[in-house]
Amino acid sequence: MDNQELGRMPLLGDLAPDFTAKTTEGWLTLSEYGKDSWVILFSHPADFTPVCTTEMSGFAKRKPEFDALNTKLLGLSIDSIFAHLAWVRNVEERTGVRFNFPIIADIKMDVANMYGMVQPGVASTVAVRAVYFIDPKRVIRLILYYPLNVGRNMDEILRALKALQLTDKAPVATPLDWQPGCEVVEHAPETMEGVDAKLAAKKPGMVDFYLVKTKVDE
Repeated sequence: MDNQELGRMPLLGDLAPDFTAKTTEGWLTLSEYGKDSWVILFSHPADFTPVCTTEMSGFAKRKPEFDALNTKLLGLSIDSIFAHLAWVRNVEERTGVRFNFPIIADIKMDVANMYGMVQPGVASTVAVRAVYFIDPKRVIRLILYYPLNVGRNMDEILRALKALQLTDKAPVATPLDWQPGCEVVEHAPETMEGVDAKLAAKKPGMVDFYLVKTKVDE
């Protein structure tokens, strides 16, 4: 049973709902766009607004970093395709920054409602600042929500993406304030046999059986 049948917004571990939508780069289907790559799907409240302009410009400027992480960007707001095109052109003319990724024109709010981006307690006519991290298997791995008046942090979005990709490659977790190149932690044992094995190993980074710091190749 999918999320729409359950009547709820998608959650961590769910298969990202598929959709086909019109964008600034033509019609796009999520499952095809994200095939064999990660996707960062993010919404903004409205075109021609100050915070949104800084955020979209930030994604555009740092797109090479996302490209290097095999990650595609996909923006969304409930504005029309004509508003999107005019905004893209205006920002490039005024700042020299071109929004170099597709932006969904979700004027009927189909995708926004599917992903819980329209939250009536905040506003019923615009999307909040949602960020969905979708892996190559189309599984939702991380969700961030920001209110209308608080801009996102691009460093944190990239840090979280790198953490997800690292912990997919190695059986570890990232601790508080982890940054690429820093120590990670091993998973805590779930049996007494596992506890004994941890204690017997006496690894240099062991604080106790439940907290073992280590380094992994990234």
